[in-house]
Amino acid sequence: MSGQTFAQPLQIYIGFDHRQAVSYNVLQFSIFRRASKPVSITPLVLPTLPITRQGLTPFTYSRFLTPWLNGFQGWAMFLDTDYLCLADMAEIFAMCDDRYAVMVSKNVKRFEWASMIMFNCAHPANRILTPDYVEDANRCRSPHAIDWLPEELVGDLPREWNHLVGYDPPRTDAKLVHYTQGMPVFEETSGSEYTQHWMAEHKASNQTLGWVELMGRSVHASTTADGRQVAKLHAAAVKQ
Repeated sequence: MSGQTFAQPLQIYIGFDHRQAVSYNVLQFSIFRRASKPVSITPLVLPTLPITRQGLTPFTYSRFLTPWLNGFQGWAMFLDTDYLCLADMAEIFAMCDDRYAVMVSKNVKRFEWASMIMFNCAHPANRILTPDYVEDANRCRSPHAIDWLPEELVGDLPREWNHLVGYDPPRTDAKLVHYTQGMPVFEETSGSEYTQHWMAEHKASNQTLGWVELMGRSVHASTTADGRQVAKLHAAAVKQ
């Protein structure tokens, strides 16, 4: 095991779908507020990337650009947008093993292995993952099966780091919850496992308090002669 110490922020790339901006915001919020180390999160927004290929979601194929986007250096994580983080991401980065080109949770649904991938971006076997390759359907045929790598270069991570709601047996210790059947805001999935966890995170990430109640008064606030709260510069202008 590498047991490496990360001097740089933990690099995390999240698939972005404009139809699910709420899901993205809840996920990144859940990551940041549990992290014990600096975290850098990059949304994979397809129009900003050098490929146009997409599938069911805009990030179906752009996830495989993670090593290229990371400069083929260090370790980086990719996550689908329909996750919730309930643990410190530093824990999974500490499991990174340089013997492998990627590490995934080898769930019974193999297609879902690619929903959370730890990429060893510097591994020579990942150099193939360039924009030209990912864009080319004739060469990049079944990347979700991680077909560019031999099996021995695919490491296994504990199942709690990719718990498939509705497919995996229920558990109470999931660290990355994957709502692969649909986010719990859908009527059809509203009673699924970990619904309340997502709802609580959504509420926490979207404050409903008024601005003054949440933040207090601005440090630049001043009071006019008639008792109105204004910025100091504006107050000076009022006195003139």
